[in-house]
This record gives sequence, structure tokens and C-alpha cells, in this order.
Amino acid sequence: MFLGIDHGTKAIRFATTSNLTFELDRKAASEMCEAEILSAIEKGLSISLDDVKQIAITYSMGDGFSKITDIKKVKNRGVQKKEAGISIGGGTNVFDAIKNSDLPAIVIPGIHTATNIDPRMKVFSHGASPEKIGVAYHAYLKGIRDFVVCDISSNTVTLAVSGGRIIGAIDACIFAPGLTQGPLDLDAIRKVDDGKMSANEAFSKGGVLKMTSFSEVSEMLDSNGDKKEIALKTVALFAAMEICSMILLLKDYDVQNEVIFLAGSLSNVSSVVDEIERLLHAKIKSLGKWSAAIGCAEMSRDIYFGKDEILGIKACL
Repeated sequence: MFLGIDHGTKAIRFATTSNLTFELDRKAASEMCEAEILSAIEKGLSISLDDVKQIAITYSMGDGFSKITDIKKVKNRGVQKKEAGISIGGGTNVFDAIKNSDLPAIVIPGIHTATNIDPRMKVFSHGASPEKIGVAYHAYLKGIRDFVVCDISSNTVTLAVSGGRIIGAIDACIFAPGLTQGPLDLDAIRKVDDGKMSANEAFSKGGVLKMTSFSEVSEMLDSNGDKKEIALKTVALFAAMEICSMILLLKDYDVQNEVIFLAGSLSNVSSVVDEIERLLHAKIKSLGKWSAAIGCAEMSRDIYFGKDEILGIKACL
């Protein structure tokens, strides 16, 4: 059995190659000791960690390294500086629990300027956090070598894969807003310059939730009415625009018949999927919110059995 761990914005998700899944709230994880976290994983998945041959874990931006690496060899949990976005401590506790347990584990890097992608995409310092690699690999294992995958949930991140290699990615702080996080617009820049909030706070409040009167995403999604409809249509519009930009990049690699995947918590919301399909005049394959963790488990398995490269990212163990 192999285990994948997705360090998500709201929760940490665990999945095995035997189709077992479990979600741990990040705040709850922040209040647990390492032994409690390991026990929660075993209980949540109904497994013994002694039966896990290898774990693939993701953490924050993953911008401090560029190769799939043994967890014991990764410095500062694989990040250059303080992680961007919402910092609660749950992901840190899970990472440290796995590292200090001596369970066999590898760490997946993010997409950034040290990654082997299209050099034009390196105008941005960061393209995607590590769990998006899990999503892309899960899509790739469906037998498709040329595709765009757009992960929509708390934030929106889109990757392009050509010939089985990631060639570009657009991170959450660059273009399309998600439910809670999004790029800084003029108003946000002014508030940061005026000292009313940090850039990190502005990013964390840049999603479509700000278009509504709701304070929580769950509250909005459980509601009905125009505010919810406009917010979801806004997510769909910008996700479709971001997908189009990655399709344009693929065309520069002579890809004409790319497949489009959606992942994340909104990939199973029919109104969002239908709206993106309407805007793109294309059919979309939905992967669901577990695809990142499942893809990481699949990476762990394939690397364990000798694969030395994942979507153009080298494994250095």
C-alpha cells in the first residue's frame, strides 16, 4: 500500500492506492501532537502505517527544491521562506509527524523558476504548489499525454502538460480567483500600501467570497440566490479564461487536441462545470477533490518501483 498526502488550504487529505481516503481539518491537526496525528491517519483510513511501503507528501509552496526528494534530505520543509496563504500549523504538524516517524517518505516540489518548464513561464517566481503535481499525475495516468488541468477550490491553479511533461502553470496569486484566495487588484494594492493589511492577507481575501455577504465558503455554498450564482459564475469565467491561456501555450507545442480536466472541490459542482463547458464549447473531465492525494499516492508507488521522473520532474532519492 502507498499513501499520498495533499496539503490543502482548508484540510489535509490522505489517500491510498487501495482507494481509501481521509480528511483532517487543518485547525484540528494544529492542536495534535505527532503521535495523535499518526493515530488519526491510521484510524481515518482504517490501516496500519506499518503496511505503507512509501508516503508522498506535499507541503506549502514547495519552492525550496525542484526534485522529488527523500523527506530526510529536505531543508525547511521544502519552502524558501514563510509559507504564503493561510498559516494554521496543521500542515506543519503533519509534515513533522511523518518526518520524525521514520516512515519511508518522499516530498514533492512545487512548480517554480528552478523547474524545467517553458522559460517564458518563469516570468512568475511560482506556478503551482506541490499537490497540483499530484492532480496532474492522476490525470496523466488515465493515458493522456497532452492536457490542461484546472484545480478550483479555495484558489484556482491551472497547469499545462505536453507530451507527458509539465510545461507551465498559473498560480493562485496571478490570475483566476478561487472561493477565498485570489490575486491582488488595485484596491488591495492600495490597502497594502496604506498598511491596512499585509499582502498575504489581501491574497487570502481575494476570492469570490468577497462578492457576497457570507463570511464562510460553506455558508455560501449551502445558500441559494443571486449572490451565490454570480460568485460561482465568476469562478467559472476566470477558470475558463485561465484554461484558454494554457491551451494557447499547448498550441505553441503543436498540441491540437488537448483534454481538459477539472479538479478540486468545485469540480463536482454541476453549475460550475456546466458553465465552464458552455464558455469553452468543450467537454470537461472532472477528477474530484481527492485527485491530488490519490495522484501523490500513485507517484509514491511508481517511484518506489523505479520510476525516476514524474511529468518532467526528476526523482533524487
